[in-house]
Amino acid sequence: MDAAKGERYARLFRKAGTFIGKGNIARAIEVLKQGVELAHSLGDKGMARRFADEIARISKADPPP
Repeated sequence: MDAAKGERYARLFRKAGTFIGKGNIARAIEVLKQGVELAHSLGDKGMARRFADEIARISKADPPP
């Protein structure tokens, strides 16, 4: 993976983490979905799976009211 692509992924994960830390799970999921789309557009199935796994993990941790 080239450094620029890795930095784009890292930026999205950090941004999602910030929203998770603030309790804004819905916004974090939106950011992670952007990561899935980015990874798909770059042909990176492995990273798309990592973003999707994180979406699933935080969705389970924050059940709807």
